[in-house]
Amino acid sequence: MFDNLSSRLKSVAERVRGKGRLSEANITDAVRDVRRALVEADVALPVVKDFIGRVRKRAIGSEITRSLTPGQVFIKILHDELTKTLGHAEVDGDGINLRHQPPVVILLAGLQGVGKTTTAAKLARHLAQRQAKKTMLASLDTRRPAAILQLEQLAEQVGAAFCTTDTTATPVSIAEQAVSAARRGSCDVLILDTAGRTRLDEELLAELGQIHTATSPAETLFVVDSMAGQDAVNVAAAFSEALPLTGVILTKTDGDARGGAALSVRTVTDKPIRFIGTGEDTEGIEAFHPDRMASRILGMGDVLSLVEEVQDKVDHEKAQKLVNKVRKGKGFDLADLRDQLSQMASMGGIESLLGKLPIPGGVDAGKLAEQVDSRAIARQIAIINSMTPEERRFPKVIKGSRKRRIAMGSGQAIQDVNRLLKQHLQMQKMMGKLGKGGKMKDMLRGMTGG
Repeated sequence: MFDNLSSRLKSVAERVRGKGRLSEANITDAVRDVRRALVEADVALPVVKDFIGRVRKRAIGSEITRSLTPGQVFIKILHDELTKTLGHAEVDGDGINLRHQPPVVILLAGLQGVGKTTTAAKLARHLAQRQAKKTMLASLDTRRPAAILQLEQLAEQVGAAFCTTDTTATPVSIAEQAVSAARRGSCDVLILDTAGRTRLDEELLAELGQIHTATSPAETLFVVDSMAGQDAVNVAAAFSEALPLTGVILTKTDGDARGGAALSVRTVTDKPIRFIGTGEDTEGIEAFHPDRMASRILGMGDVLSLVEEVQDKVDHEKAQKLVNKVRKGKGFDLADLRDQLSQMASMGGIESLLGKLPIPGGVDAGKLAEQVDSRAIARQIAIINSMTPEERRFPKVIKGSRKRRIAMGSGQAIQDVNRLLKQHLQMQKMMGKLGKGGKMKDMLRGMTGG
């Protein structure tokens, strides 16, 4: 997300960073480049005009002319104004306002196909993992039995309760029954997945209004496909007018290189972006922090989010077992390597990690990520899964015929098996060195905050 915009804005930042002084002409050129970057990112023109006006006013004012480092001040101005455009801080530091009598009702609204059903499950998992909340899911989409079945299956997958949908009832009565069921089940949160349409219509908006009146949700979140571009602006305006929205969830952000929808929808609805979602996996959601996202766009990294993600998704019990194992001299086997690869995959892989790290020297993190094969981790896990338990524990037994069998079983080439074994051997040596002086324990404590 924001790859194109980030690349263009970092280029502008690099040009002004090293200048000893900035003239009005320099500033005008830089602001023009920023405007072009926003337009190419498909940001709505009124949003571009407002953003550029604020940047120009501050840049030509006393902030830069009185500074000893005008280039850095210009970058700070860009960061501040991006943060302001992306919205204010999230609620309670975790995206959802839960300061209500349970069950706290969360109403999801949006067009068909934007990912509301998957988002409902992602939110349930997020609230269970981060805040230990018992959540119930309910589908109000009586027109699409497949959507009801999908939500029921996802509820089971994420460990949430599910309220059975009576397709002969009205969406309003189903919502009221779900509130009663969540209360009887002592659920902390009830997430209502509403029906959508392929396009806007008055009937849908009226139905949503009735559901809102009947359930009095603590949160009414507008779910929008980040790849919708300018279309998202019109849809956002209509939903914002019909419903008292409290926030926005952007979906499919991993497929959006421009990022214009985020800047545009936030401004049009005047509501904060609460979460961004990636992929179909139920772990693919994270709370949205405007200041951190502004830092990412400008190439400053987002180390805070990376640390939170490591603390959240690293299996601390497995990590401690690995430390104890290595310290006792038992070695780092291929099953251990598979665990490490799986945990990296759960954090979005190499590309996601690169996007959160500050990349020095004007290096483009997006282009750097392009050089990394995003499917390599999955292939390596497949190779290890094709081995027997004995082979994972004692890699030295893997010779010619075994390599051929493993390669065939995983659908990879023998060279890929050799490469993995070599990589494991190098990691095994490194782990052996770390284990000797207690360095492994120190590294784990530093990673997990333990």
